[in-house]
Amino acid sequence: VLNRGETAIEGAVDRMAELRALGKRLIVLTNAASYTRVEILAKYHRLGFDFDASEVVSSRDVAFANLPELPSSKVWAAAAAPGDDFSDAPASAQIAHLTDNPDLLHTAGGFLILSSARWRDADTAALSKALNDNPRPFIIANPDLVAPREDGLSLEPGLFAHDIIAQTGAKAAFYGKPYGNAFETALDRLKGIPRRRIAMVGDTLHTDVLGGAAAGIGTILVTDHGLFRGHDVAPFIGKSAIHPDWIVKTT
Repeated sequence: VLNRGETAIEGAVDRMAELRALGKRLIVLTNAASYTRVEILAKYHRLGFDFDASEVVSSRDVAFANLPELPSSKVWAAAAAPGDDFSDAPASAQIAHLTDNPDLLHTAGGFLILSSARWRDADTAALSKALNDNPRPFIIANPDLVAPREDGLSLEPGLFAHDIIAQTGAKAAFYGKPYGNAFETALDRLKGIPRRRIAMVGDTLHTDVLGGAAAGIGTILVTDHGLFRGHDVAPFIGKSAIHPDWIVKTT
């Protein structure tokens, strides 16, 4: 509802300014786990938004805040975007790129899924085998199945993570929308405002609306941008039984 890939949705920057002028407090809750805290804020500024660091909560932040400690000398093998330096990870966590070192399938203490940028079907098979051979912590920091881009929908970490879970029976920990850990982190930034006066605005039923409803806040589904662009949402609402409180066309 703010951007599609690297493009701001028309009118979204002005709408945020209008909400600020009305005295509304804003929090961005995003599953964009490929960016460090500095990078995600820089992206929004590049797109024209004026959010500050206290107003942006990413699933990456939530995952890193809850990352379990591994045995001494063990590293996390991360599915991550090229160039990710993990500089915002906890000081006690050692993280290395799985794509750059496939031996980590055998030696890593756990697996951390941040991005699908370099992920292929063969990687799903390889990680499934590694977890079957030697079960280890499995952390997914982006639960999205797909995400809207300028040229269509991209396949996201949640999609292949569920495939791996189905093949292995692995116990995975998900961080980000629609899970409560992400919503509680965001709502902590809005202390003093009753939940009945807070609304989650999003373009998906299964992450934004489901997570917002579970957190006890209002839900607003945007239909003309993102997942449902060009589609009638009614059949999807009926089939999923996930009902937003309000449906609007645009941000």
